[in-house]
Amino acid sequence: MTRNSVPDVPSHETPSRLPDAWRFCVGTGRFDLALRGDYRESLALVQREIGFRHIRGHGLLSDGVGVHRPYEYRGERHVRHAFTYVDQVIDAYLDLGIKPFLELGFMPSGLASGEQTVFWWRGNITPPRSWQEWAELVRATVTHLIDRYGLEQVRTWPIEVWNEPNLEQFWLDADREAYHRLYEVTANTVKDVDAALQVGGPAISPGADEWMVRFAEFVAERSLPIDFVSRHAYTSGPARHVPFGVHQTLAPASRLLEQFATPRRQLRGGPLADLPVHITEFNSSYRPDNPVHDTAFHAAYLAPVLAAGGDLVDSFSYWTFCDVFEEVGVPTSLFHGGFGLLTHRQIKKPTYHLYAFMARMGGEILARGRDHLVTRDSTGGTGRVTVLAWAPVDVTGGPPVDGHTVRLSVPIGSPSASAFVLRSSVSEEKGNAWRAWCEMGRPASPRPRQLDVLREAAEPVRSHRALPVEGGRVDLDLTLDRHEVTLLEITPVVDETPPWWDERRPLGLDEAQGGDR
Repeated sequence: MTRNSVPDVPSHETPSRLPDAWRFCVGTGRFDLALRGDYRESLALVQREIGFRHIRGHGLLSDGVGVHRPYEYRGERHVRHAFTYVDQVIDAYLDLGIKPFLELGFMPSGLASGEQTVFWWRGNITPPRSWQEWAELVRATVTHLIDRYGLEQVRTWPIEVWNEPNLEQFWLDADREAYHRLYEVTANTVKDVDAALQVGGPAISPGADEWMVRFAEFVAERSLPIDFVSRHAYTSGPARHVPFGVHQTLAPASRLLEQFATPRRQLRGGPLADLPVHITEFNSSYRPDNPVHDTAFHAAYLAPVLAAGGDLVDSFSYWTFCDVFEEVGVPTSLFHGGFGLLTHRQIKKPTYHLYAFMARMGGEILARGRDHLVTRDSTGGTGRVTVLAWAPVDVTGGPPVDGHTVRLSVPIGSPSASAFVLRSSVSEEKGNAWRAWCEMGRPASPRPRQLDVLREAAEPVRSHRALPVEGGRVDLDLTLDRHEVTLLEITPVVDETPPWWDERRPLGLDEAQGGDR
């Protein structure tokens, strides 16, 4: 196998920047779950080690949050808009350094035109029975947020109109015309509050690409305000149900990148062509009970997507940051195939570490390949170079791939004679709490000591060594285990060893025992 020589970036050239589209937003379970302690502990951990910019979930206007409160007084119907839970949730978000990506939905029961719902927690999917009252609800919500958090702050929060209206599970009869009206009323109301607020849609699911075209035509014909377009991306096939779970086939991860690229391709040459594109949900499976989410396979599967997705869209939001999530009911065991980067009780999954590795990458791209990403950190003056490498995966269930080799020659912008290399890895055998949990016998409710063991098993395996720098470069030969994702942090060594240091002295050797004076 030939060695890939990573080109250095000449000082007179502007280096290619690594987009941070992968960390712009992350998904979450329904809005009011943020009132729970386990949820907040998980989000605090994610923010310390990864640091997402925005967070998006369903149910801001659903009954569980209690914003829309109709009542009668002196024989007349009135509506009170209450923000008790909204304030608690958004206060918690901002305290943890993350902003909301607001999704306006689902329909409050007191405003709904029907009783059709989705999910275990019954989000109402019907249009409003009064468009005026819906507009008043939107206006009251946006106005309250501005009053509490300030206009300049709220202007940085994207506002998305509904979720996957192309699916009858999420919007009654998947009625396109009714959604277009919802968008028109909502977008106009938001802009009437403040013209600089960001509003967009249509947040469609995969398999309904014609919706984007029709939506763009409608927005253009009506000269409606729009600041971004959004859609979702998943690669799983039909669900084969088993008790408390599903199994699904997966398309290659490249299909996610193809879906990311679709909106710009569809909108090219039209009035929405230059708008930001946000993938407001993406994952492999669209099910919150598919065990693939918990595996090392999943981290290696998504690694090329995180490495390249920022070239195609302005953001792509992983669905979701933790397993505090109840769309199909309360989970029956610690590992249950949830979407999260973390389980309940903050057990890190291999895909969590993929994101944590990305957070430690530098900002300048030196090289990208089918199995690696190389960056340099231009801050701090350390000359640190980072390499993210991953083993290939086979979605067809073929023989496991062991011993995949990545050979690189990496430039070190320093006259040092050696470099310190820290390697962190997760794989089928390393940093894989799901595997440890299976070997424990899959305890549904692990005891405290078992939780401690799982947290320890979830940490990446780390190793370190010094490598010679020859001709300003470090040669790397990386042999990857099955489904391994590995991060190498390479820093030039500044040798401060004192001249009197002797490796034998800690053992008490002296000249009488053969040591030099």
